[in-house]
Amino acid sequence: MLADLAYSRAEQELRAGRKTLRTRPDALLLGSTGARLWADYVDPAPGFSGRFDFIHKVNIPLLFTVHCSLTDSYEPCRTEWFPSHLLMEYRGNRLSLTEMKFITWDDCAVSCQTWTNRSGEELVLRLAAYEGAFRESGRHLFGRFPIEHYSFDIAGCIAVSEPALLTGMRLQPGQTASFVIAASLGIAGQDGDGMLLARAAAYAESGRTPSQVANDHIHHYRSWFEKTPVFASSDPLLDRTWAYRWFVLRHNLADPKYGNLRHPLFYEGRSHKKSKEPFSKGGWEFSKLINLSVPLHLMDARWYHDPHYGEGPLRNMADSPGEGGMFCCLTVDTVMHSFANFTCWAAYQLYLVHRNRDTIAELLPSLKSQIVEWKRIHGNERDELLIEHKHTRTGKEYQPSYWYFHNYPKNPKDKTTYTHLKRVDRAVYHYLNTLAVARLCRELDDPDADKFGTLADSIKSDILGKMWDGETEYFYDLHYETDEKAMVKNIVGIYPGWARMIDDRYNGMIGHLLDEREFATKCPFPSVSADCPAYSKEGGWMGHFVKGRNGCVWDGPTWPYTNSIALDALAKESKRRGHIFDGRFAHFLREYSFLHFLNRDLGQPALVEHYNSATGEPLSDEQEYNHSFYIDLIITHVAGLTVEQDRIVLDPIDTGLDYFCLDRVKAAGFDVRITYRNPRALVPDELHGLEAGYRLYIDGKLAFFSDTLTHTELEFSQFVKKEVEG
Repeated sequence: MLADLAYSRAEQELRAGRKTLRTRPDALLLGSTGARLWADYVDPAPGFSGRFDFIHKVNIPLLFTVHCSLTDSYEPCRTEWFPSHLLMEYRGNRLSLTEMKFITWDDCAVSCQTWTNRSGEELVLRLAAYEGAFRESGRHLFGRFPIEHYSFDIAGCIAVSEPALLTGMRLQPGQTASFVIAASLGIAGQDGDGMLLARAAAYAESGRTPSQVANDHIHHYRSWFEKTPVFASSDPLLDRTWAYRWFVLRHNLADPKYGNLRHPLFYEGRSHKKSKEPFSKGGWEFSKLINLSVPLHLMDARWYHDPHYGEGPLRNMADSPGEGGMFCCLTVDTVMHSFANFTCWAAYQLYLVHRNRDTIAELLPSLKSQIVEWKRIHGNERDELLIEHKHTRTGKEYQPSYWYFHNYPKNPKDKTTYTHLKRVDRAVYHYLNTLAVARLCRELDDPDADKFGTLADSIKSDILGKMWDGETEYFYDLHYETDEKAMVKNIVGIYPGWARMIDDRYNGMIGHLLDEREFATKCPFPSVSADCPAYSKEGGWMGHFVKGRNGCVWDGPTWPYTNSIALDALAKESKRRGHIFDGRFAHFLREYSFLHFLNRDLGQPALVEHYNSATGEPLSDEQEYNHSFYIDLIITHVAGLTVEQDRIVLDPIDTGLDYFCLDRVKAAGFDVRITYRNPRALVPDELHGLEAGYRLYIDGKLAFFSDTLTHTELEFSQFVKKEVEG
């Protein structure tokens, strides 16, 4: 079957052989996901046995499988993981099986199987669905899964291309048979049996061969990626990470169209820190709207050609506010708590690319309310800095500064031993959000622009005036009552550089990021400086795993979340200071890229939540974890493209590439292409014709040229003029 499939280059680049959970080596992962249906994992068996989820974690143990009279084990088997599907091949002395399985965007679990009887006796194949859930109706099975802990139950329909599978399909010695089985799942009472049958039958009863069904799926899956920019360079690590990050967005894209999640969104992850017992609930899951990670998603998703997917999370949060109107985490049934976040700033970045004026005008009141409510709930009367009362609410729980004033006690769960803080991260988010609202107000001629602009200036002044320590040259959290500095160098201390609020008076800040004794560890960047007394590279607390071996603890492990922001800050500081840190940025960008691959093997894409900051060992097991940004770093700093209100700014970091080509970018109504080639560099055949120098093309015409990577600013009004000569 593999030879019959039409793979794209990205599919081939990301194929990963046997891709499993670290904690469950027998559990195979599946890349394709539906709008609501996905596999936590699949067993090495025909069909869909394993753990399957629908909208949120529900742990269905079986949709369907095929029982075989000659074996009940298919191991050892060979598997090939692709973004769009999983290929499994088993060859024993009695039989052989080749299966391609995938989940479609319309929530169908599809299995294309080919069996050969290699024995001297009859082989019997029989379809089996989850016992007690399905009933036969003609040549179809209809079923229902009651889900006690959510307001929806799940309805399903199974269709087969070979009806004999329902009673027993018989293969004589030497015979081969191929067939398609499809299970369609939906919301009981909302998706009727007729709709579910039509979906399943479109795959299993279409008259197409299994290879044709598989190829049609691959083509449809690929179509989503046709609206992404493309990037190719002389560094295969960057290229492959770029391709993988677009897959991570697609893998975590969901559209439940139900309850509080009526609009599309990106999940923080498809795996979970929950029990995998059938139909269980307990524990923490990432498959919901988590407002902490929404802006990180938007920083990358804003470059997708269709703004619909970036606008969806904003609409969901605006439609279901909580905690006094703040954007909150959401399941379909519950408005949960609110994390600190920079969503307003990310919404502004989305606007700069897409100029989705009507949508932003609709959302502006809810964006304004974030500023007002943050100040009301977290503010104080002495300054514009915000107080964090719960150490979990910045999403960086157990950062040691909370316990600095109690000398890092052994039991951090004792609430009497940690201190409320004015946090650098929440303060910087507040500044960026306020600045974004001010600028959006100006764009929309809203009279509140000056009010929010003045507030942003005050927040910036308080951050610089109170949180900066001139002697150690770093930004620190403050005691919520006394403003005494908690002298702990958390990674968030570099956030003011990320927000571009500093000048030469603060030049010493970035040095901490580059110091091997502090943040430049073997696996940069730890969540707290390595010279902190509470630093723990593997995530325990003072010698104890207070949240278990894989627990979420921000006292030393390395997190892609803050790596993306730290790299953004380093690039901005390099540009501000004449590109003096370009080489360091290039090094750390590659180290960040390597986190996306298990054991630094480009054939094993596997981004997880956090890592040992000394060794790079993955500390969590939630692969394809969507809690950071990367695509934006390539576009903004490697290619050098920034879109502002009335202009394009080009300012690339010199990362040592011999060549690169960023193409198919749509920004502010223009088609943008940026290329670079060192005149002495050889380029591959697919980039033949890539001209020397640094070039910007607007709507297919050369708009700027330089012999070398350089900074320039071009107003939009220039792009209607004739092509410049190169």
